[in-house]
Amino acid sequence: MEYLKVREAARRLNVSPSTLRAWEHRFGFPRPDRSPGGHRLYRHADIAALRDALEQGLSISSAISRVRQGDMYDAPSLVGPLCAFDGDRAGRVAEGALAVRSLERAVEEVLLPALAEVGERHGADSVEWAFAASWTGEWLRWARRLATQGPRSTRLLIADATAHELDADAIQLHALQLFCARSGAQLLTVPVRSTRGLTAAVELFRPSALVIAGGAASDDEVARFAYAARAGTARPVALFRCRLRGRSAGVEQLDPAALAAHWQLLALLQGEQPAAWQQRGELPPAVSG
Repeated sequence: MEYLKVREAARRLNVSPSTLRAWEHRFGFPRPDRSPGGHRLYRHADIAALRDALEQGLSISSAISRVRQGDMYDAPSLVGPLCAFDGDRAGRVAEGALAVRSLERAVEEVLLPALAEVGERHGADSVEWAFAASWTGEWLRWARRLATQGPRSTRLLIADATAHELDADAIQLHALQLFCARSGAQLLTVPVRSTRGLTAAVELFRPSALVIAGGAASDDEVARFAYAARAGTARPVALFRCRLRGRSAGVEQLDPAALAAHWQLLALLQGEQPAAWQQRGELPPAVSG
């Protein structure tokens, strides 16, 4: 859990440290913890939530009441900023969601449902969708760049068969790439139509598995890519939000939701079923080669 010292917490709220302490005495919030030396340490999540409420024009008493209700950092709280083209406020909601959830849960429970709601309200051809999809895609790419860099013995070759960057499949693909990167996989993503030089690239990259993502390519394009990428080997192939008329042996159909697909992909690489992890109450292990 991240903490802020008094001066930093007050700065983020644009008040003086004495005002922050006055709120604490009057309202009992934000309630600090104490360092070993007895200094106040405020929870980052509390300060971020309070800041967002105050910037929406609420009084301090109303803002504190709203934060205490715990409704600041869920999917509905993100829909408004996205529909209002307010990237800064959307970013603060995402920041707050991360303060109280794991990154995977923040993406699966807040970002992606909020984007889906924008699409249901306004349609995929709307300006609202264009803004929301672009913002969400950029956020996911940013989070992936910050993903912990550890041993990356597993390598995934991803064939991008999405229609374009604002395609719902593309956003889900960004989420899947983020989850895989955080699990320790090295990724190489290329368009599904890029088959020239693919065999040589595969020999150099040596992927553990092939993932074909998106539903915008034809069956023939997918088949040509898979044939070139497998290069006569038995490496597994997984389809993510991609449907083929004819099913081939050794092809795994992944769940259309990124997090569930990530679990299935890890199970494919580990030779275990995701249900086994769930029954034991465990998180999936980091992928290994």
